[in-house]
Amino acid sequence: MNKIIKIASLATVALIVTGCAVRPTAGMLYSGTQVPVTATSVSADNTIVGMSDECTSILGLFATGNCGVESAKTNSGIKNVTSVDYKVTSILGLISTGTTVITGTK
Repeated sequence: MNKIIKIASLATVALIVTGCAVRPTAGMLYSGTQVPVTATSVSADNTIVGMSDECTSILGLFATGNCGVESAKTNSGIKNVTSVDYKVTSILGLISTGTTVITGTK
């Protein structure tokens, strides 16, 4: 019985320490990463970069914002999207913000 309590306690601590409000490639104390989501084979000249509005997550329990591709297209005027990345910042896994970054042409 004592061994089960120790294992359960260790598993609980591991879950708490790894954080709740994070995406892939997350650091335990701080993360500031940009990860690829998708890309097309379309080669385009004069590509521009657009960013969506910011989404915020608290404890992985509450999340607000519009960080979708359509938000990024509207903000930048991009009509033809050639790649999509997701930029995330997380502090202690408690508060996380995310933005969708797109490249494309008008």
